[in-house]
Amino acid sequence: MKKFWIKMCSLVLLLFLIGGYNTVLAMREQRDEIARLTAELEGSKMTVSALKEQQAKKTENTAAEALKGADAKNTDGGWKDGTYEGKGQGFGGKVVVEVTIESGEITCIEVKEAQKEDSAYLEMAKDIIEDIVDAQSADVDTISGATFSSTGIREAVTQALEKAE
Repeated sequence: MKKFWIKMCSLVLLLFLIGGYNTVLAMREQRDEIARLTAELEGSKMTVSALKEQQAKKTENTAAEALKGADAKNTDGGWKDGTYEGKGQGFGGKVVVEVTIESGEITCIEVKEAQKEDSAYLEMAKDIIEDIVDAQSADVDTISGATFSSTGIREAVTQALEKAE
């Protein structure tokens, strides 16, 4: 009879431990989901403010171009050849990129520094690089799900291209 009660107590304890472990896992999943959704919400807010800022800059640039009668790029229609560095604000902090210009066109963009960025979001955000090279402009949409990180890359490329003008 004593063995029976020992086995029953052991079984109840084991079930309690398994239940506790599953509860901890569920709480971690909820916390991670909340963090992901919060980041997306913050990214959406930043996207709205970035779009407003971008629109204001476009309006300002259009007015300046009308007064100058010149293109935003250098006189031959492209950027000056070379490698230029730019910095932008990502989700975790500073994002540094290196933009290579050959024959007046963007040929390569490389993320040089993004120490505080979450690696999963940064990898998703790097998809914006191909969009920028294809468009030959930093005026492209951010990457959904990695809005802050892709905005940081876009800002850094914009700064680098300003140096190439």
